[in-house]
Amino acid sequence: MRVFITGATGFVGSAIVQELVAAGHRITGLARSDKAAQALVDAGVEAHRGDVEDLESLRAGAAASDGVIHAGFIHDFTDYSRFVEACEIDRRAIEAIGSALAGSDRPLIVTSGTAAALTPGRPATEDDPANSPMPRVASEQAADAVSAMGVRVSVVRLPQVHDPCKQGLITPLIAVARERGVSAYVGDGLNRWPSAHRLDVARLYRLALEQGTDGARYNAVAEEGVALQEIAEVVGRVLGMPVVSKSPEEASEHFGFLGPFVGHDMPASSALTQERLGWRPTGPGLIFDLEQGLF
Repeated sequence: MRVFITGATGFVGSAIVQELVAAGHRITGLARSDKAAQALVDAGVEAHRGDVEDLESLRAGAAASDGVIHAGFIHDFTDYSRFVEACEIDRRAIEAIGSALAGSDRPLIVTSGTAAALTPGRPATEDDPANSPMPRVASEQAADAVSAMGVRVSVVRLPQVHDPCKQGLITPLIAVARERGVSAYVGDGLNRWPSAHRLDVARLYRLALEQGTDGARYNAVAEEGVALQEIAEVVGRVLGMPVVSKSPEEASEHFGFLGPFVGHDMPASSALTQERLGWRPTGPGLIFDLEQGLF
């Protein structure tokens, strides 16, 4: 299959490229710079110049493919308003890609987050709708819109994706700890974040591409929920700094743009994903990777 991948040189996207190449797929990756294009060529795949705001480049890449994995997202935001803007950019990108696939049976895999489904008191499942006030639900709303156009679309919901060097939203939490001199959590710190290893996540994208069904949502979750207090304690131990609790009122000032996220309890299950796709995560856990101290 000839697969067009956005975010192909990113943390998750580069692992997806490796996974698909190993499985015999032919890859075209979106590249927004000469450096990114060269990285793709070095990885043995074709580079397609453009970015997630260049809608014509997205349409062209999708039109020339047998299927699309949309893993690109603008992550260089430092405040909540920029995050909202990035989510709206993602909405437009998905709609543009979908317009090039409409009326065909070519698959489109859209990326969202497990926090899109708000299910107080229990882990979110794949069958739970995107009902969260978090702006990232725009990605799933766009997926629904292109599905209505006749596109075979499915969604992969990401947790905190990690290896020893990066750990999703925990990476900016570590940056805050370095800046403030303390590793912090909110309240009792028992709120939980789900996680999965980067290579396990890449394998799920491949399975979703090859076996996924129209309208399905897949949770890329290996660990249903790791307590933020435990995360903060490991970070504090590795960095040699105190571990402290911040009140909900202090969260925005201390954590910056992470303030709206860091106190939320958002466990998620992948039981249905594992049943439907035969996916079995085998990589190291989040705490193990944090303990390596390579961040």
